[in-house]
Amino acid sequence: MEGQRAFVKAVGRGLNEQSVALHRAEARIAAALPSDVPAPRLLACHDDGEWIVLAFQDVEGRHPSTPWRQGEVSAVFAALADLARVTTAYRLPVPTAVQQCGPDLGGWRHIASDRPPTLDPWVAAHLPMLQAAADRALAGLEGQTLVHTDLRADNLLLRADGTVAVVDWPHACRGPAWLDRVLLCVNLLLHGGIDIDPIVTRLSLDTAAPERLLIDTLVGYTGFFLDAARQPPPPGLPTIRAFQQAQADVLLSWVRRRLTSR
Repeated sequence: MEGQRAFVKAVGRGLNEQSVALHRAEARIAAALPSDVPAPRLLACHDDGEWIVLAFQDVEGRHPSTPWRQGEVSAVFAALADLARVTTAYRLPVPTAVQQCGPDLGGWRHIASDRPPTLDPWVAAHLPMLQAAADRALAGLEGQTLVHTDLRADNLLLRADGTVAVVDWPHACRGPAWLDRVLLCVNLLLHGGIDIDPIVTRLSLDTAAPERLLIDTLVGYTGFFLDAARQPPPPGLPTIRAFQQAQADVLLSWVRRRLTSR
């Protein structure tokens, strides 16, 4: 690596055990990514059992603007469509989307069993419908495409030549080709300025996935964020619950509108 620029990140067990596990997963997945996946190459990994350090190829680029701009949304969605076409034939040693996303899509079930006193009245009145949507979403996650499942503006880099790099792959799994694009809609909602309704409709047409399944997936992740936000913060990550609550709030507003307008 002498003379090379690199992006380096590290975490120790004393900071957060789960982050150490995620770094190990990322090292394993990054090392296995084929060269035509637009992701930085893993240059080196140090893991002494206490600390893990990852060094990646430095990518010259910037994160998409937030609030998102329509042109950048279009460029990223086109890049993700190309990525899905490239990776559908790959068989990397990663979990299935059902395995990876199954716990997330159990959020409404947890909320229904606990019935927290601060539960939104509309949610309380519609819990069976919300839980049923999450169950349908989980059943619809079959697929063989390599998907990232944690796409946000800060996990994407726009290069000067117009190409897109996708970073931070610890949650990668095999699932439907549309999954990354529908989950990115959460970030579009969070930062505002973009109407995701026509995006969801277009994605359904482009991938031949039922639009209801895409909506069900966003309904399911609304439950995930609401359930996660009410948990105690994990060690070393004091702001994550507020971030999850912010995503829950914008998603719930969208879900309420979509489900009550049918």
